[in-house]
Amino acid sequence: MANKDLVPPGLAYLADNITAKQNVLGVSRAESARWAKGLDLPRRAATTFFAGCGYQYSNQLDCLMSLLRRLDKSPLGIETPMGLANLQKKLGLDLGSVYLKIATGGRAGDGRTLIDMVAVLKKLGVEFGYLAEDEPCCGAPLHFIGMETKFAQNAGQAQKQLEANGIERVISAVPSCTYALRVLIPQHTPSKIIVEHFVEAVAKRLEGHKLRYPEKVKVTYHDPCQLARFLEIVEAPRRVIGSIENMELVEPAASGQWATCCGGGGGFEAVFPEFSQILAANRARELVETGAQIIITDCPGCVMQLEEGVKQLKVSNVKVMDLAEVLAVSLEA
Repeated sequence: MANKDLVPPGLAYLADNITAKQNVLGVSRAESARWAKGLDLPRRAATTFFAGCGYQYSNQLDCLMSLLRRLDKSPLGIETPMGLANLQKKLGLDLGSVYLKIATGGRAGDGRTLIDMVAVLKKLGVEFGYLAEDEPCCGAPLHFIGMETKFAQNAGQAQKQLEANGIERVISAVPSCTYALRVLIPQHTPSKIIVEHFVEAVAKRLEGHKLRYPEKVKVTYHDPCQLARFLEIVEAPRRVIGSIENMELVEPAASGQWATCCGGGGGFEAVFPEFSQILAANRARELVETGAQIIITDCPGCVMQLEEGVKQLKVSNVKVMDLAEVLAVSLEA
């Protein structure tokens, strides 16, 4: 049996997209970068904002997960359809992308969270650019799938592209991308680029800025695995939330590096969609039981999973918000 035959079709689909199209869904990068149109972000700058796949393809990823959950509960399961999707791509027919385009009305992602991040960074006085369709894929899923040779090849290409654009510092939106750029890629290719996650960039620039949420609310925070366990970024998001007037932070029993996983990440949800859904509901229950009105996190995968978890619990008085959205509102108030 060839090594490639050991990779589940769902993960093989994502891996092929990364190597062929430089994004997890294999769609047009030009379309995904449309969220930044009109924001006046220069292409070439010493500091670049790294948007990553999770936020840029949010609508399509959400639709894909809904489809996989339905398939997983059907007599077909997900192995056969995903296997056929891979075969069709090899034959030049990407019907999966066609379905996603129809299901989302042609929108790759609404870009709302990315726009919020840009607005927050600008208000904090950060000068930065954005590579748009020239932004390389960090390739993190290749590493987590176990395709280290392909990841190493992608790492070299990504690093070369960043250096060719004169990048000295990266502010990364997605925890997984941050981990890949800061830790994984330098293991395969030398890098002098400084990499920080969005929440780190915000946390060290709060002095002199007043943050106030429009109403008094009780909130809880979910630690993304990549952020808390892999990058050990635990204090920064809490310091940011703690600086927002009108917000009371209540912690779940499992938090920080010991936080319960939401069931997403590393392609797990593409292989075990039903199990992933169960884990999402379990984590959402732990967070809802704190009595919070808002669940805050800062990972696109966690947002998607926790929204699904809250939906499964049929809880209507608790909403899930990305920390960037909270900050955008609080800086305006």
